[in-house]
Amino acid sequence: MTSGPPIDAPGRTDSLTGIRALAMLLVCATHAGFWTGKYTDDFEGWFFARLEVGVAIFFVLSGFLLFSPWVRAQREGGPKPDVQRYFWHRARRILPAYWLTVLGVYLTFLWREDTSTLGHGVEGLLRNLTLTQIYGFGHLHSGLTQMWSLATEVVFYLLLPVFAWLICRVLCRGRWRPGLMIAAVSVLMLITPAWAILTHEVDGIDVTARLWAPAFLAWFAGGMLLAILAQLVHAWHPLLSILVAIIAFQISCTSLAGEPTITPNTVSATIIKSVLYLVIGFCLVAPLAIGPAGNWWDRAMSRPVVVWFGEISYEFFLVHVIVMELVMDLLDYPIFTGSVVGVFIVTTVLSTPVAWALHRVTAPLWHRKKASVAAVR
Repeated sequence: MTSGPPIDAPGRTDSLTGIRALAMLLVCATHAGFWTGKYTDDFEGWFFARLEVGVAIFFVLSGFLLFSPWVRAQREGGPKPDVQRYFWHRARRILPAYWLTVLGVYLTFLWREDTSTLGHGVEGLLRNLTLTQIYGFGHLHSGLTQMWSLATEVVFYLLLPVFAWLICRVLCRGRWRPGLMIAAVSVLMLITPAWAILTHEVDGIDVTARLWAPAFLAWFAGGMLLAILAQLVHAWHPLLSILVAIIAFQISCTSLAGEPTITPNTVSATIIKSVLYLVIGFCLVAPLAIGPAGNWWDRAMSRPVVVWFGEISYEFFLVHVIVMELVMDLLDYPIFTGSVVGVFIVTTVLSTPVAWALHRVTAPLWHRKKASVAAVR
């Protein structure tokens, strides 16, 4: 969900937009698996649940694109990004489409019976409009449950200028010191396992804290690390990188990463899954961010249809869960039954034009300019 700065290498903008399509389809598929009851405690259940790794890909990509302007300014000695402009761009990219979706979902449930009582009433609406629904149990409204990740990511957007100031200005004193920057970002990544220990081992902490930003900071910081490495490394082996991502995903489809849920019940499984997802997201994005453009992975993510879907992936993310709920009714599937493939296909087909229309209505002109790096989601 970032408009990021131009990328010098030809085709690089397209591939960084295109990989959003892959991440979004993974997220849609994992939700289809959940709604059709495929989150079983076996390989099939782990497989469908682990497709949630699309969220990690988005977070890594966000960290890379948003931190890159600070890194380049640090190396070149140029002016740092304007923080006020940065916040304004984030707000006008994210909020209009999000607010329309929230209002649309609440209006939908004026006539559609809701099997859940969570997130109802004025407080629920205000919580969802202000992206504070993850702070305390009971505010995730039907059709909007996927927004927990957006509420988390917004915190990263708010904190990034602080991180950049501490790393670039305070720690490195405005000089290009990549080793020190890497060390600082590595410390940020360590917050995630520390948070896992805290939220699992300390009594009295709200269970929703496992969905708060520190729980996933390692993924965003992984993108920040990639932004630094992109200034230091000039080649990245795409095949090896993708193979590492595949192996990490296969390992995640075991009991090592815990039960099929976003927040495992044990500290060890939570940390292991977080690390594996970081590896997957990092290894999928790195060949698009480092080295010469035009490798096979870059070409695959630069296909016109892939890039087009990537451009509307944020809007698709916003609407696909409510569409999926309606699709379950359309196909006459009781909850936790039905064909996962059928639900995924019909949801994708019906969500795409809705997402395109929402994008056309809300995306500002600067977002659609090809010279800009398209939004991360």
